[in-house]
Amino acid sequence: MAQPQGAHGRGRRAALDSDPKEPPIEAKLLAACAAALADQKKAVDIKVYDVSEALRVADYFVVVSGLSRPHVKAIHDELHVRLKQLGETHSKAEGAELGWWVLLDYIDVVVHVLQPEAREYYQLDQLYRDCPLLDWKAVALPEALLADADS
Repeated sequence: MAQPQGAHGRGRRAALDSDPKEPPIEAKLLAACAAALADQKKAVDIKVYDVSEALRVADYFVVVSGLSRPHVKAIHDELHVRLKQLGETHSKAEGAELGWWVLLDYIDVVVHVLQPEAREYYQLDQLYRDCPLLDWKAVALPEALLADADS
């Protein structure tokens, strides 16, 4: 049986999982879900970069801005709780204590939640400007995600 892989056939999940079952959500869909959830929490400047050809660490980088420390924390909390409900978990969140730049690693998808000043300072958008952007609004989301958004 083939090992599960990312959207482009070489995701890290396959190399790290000893369990051959399929991942709960395919990488492209997971990235779109993360972007949509951040959007529901009023994140700004939401970008989803397809970094699969440029990097070996992930297939997608989701980069969003929260306008303050509490806003960054609210976005982080929403992503953590709602994606966990869909069966996705991340390694320990980096930077959650400070709320300046929070990184959530979902293996094939890495989510960066930054305050605008941090985003400008670290220039992730500049680093990945040559990577294609995913039109996350055009990706059909799971009904479970949409149902929770209405409640």
